[in-house]
Amino acid sequence: MPEQQTGAPPRRLIIIAAVIAVAFAVAVAVLSLVNRTKPEQDNGPLALAAVPAPQAGSAECAALVPALPAQLISNGATLNRREIAEPAPPATVAWGAPDAIVLRCGLDRPTELTPTSQLRVVSGVQWLPVEGQGSSTWYLVDRNVYAGLTVPDSAGTGPLQMVSDTVAKTLKPVPLRF
Repeated sequence: MPEQQTGAPPRRLIIIAAVIAVAFAVAVAVLSLVNRTKPEQDNGPLALAAVPAPQAGSAECAALVPALPAQLISNGATLNRREIAEPAPPATVAWGAPDAIVLRCGLDRPTELTPTSQLRVVSGVQWLPVEGQGSSTWYLVDRNVYAGLTVPDSAGTGPLQMVSDTVAKTLKPVPLRF
């Protein structure tokens, strides 16, 4: 019996078109995986809100900020220092993306600091940890200037250790002030 004309394209043409479409979809998926931008490669300026930092212009912040490392190691990943968008808060440094680690120098005394506060000592530097949603801020409390290091919960201990080493080398300890 001869093939009937139905007006539809020949079966062979439909199969070829389907194979080409699947091959195209696979190629797009492979290219997107190969060329995917890693979050850490996002090195555009980081927008940060200003917070009160009355001692940001102090000699201690002027010594600490440039001494901080250009890179931090967090859970085996290298986090590069980020440019901060204008108007940049003074005495502020950030590393990594998309969840940046941020150090702000010259802050007011944290209200959570009391004689009974549970402090952590890292490399001879005393910190007051204050937990937030998705991140924690570690306040430097035993130097002439207060600083806050905000780290995402996924950061691990490497950034705190590296910043503590820099603080210990750069700023002299002082008795706690309540």
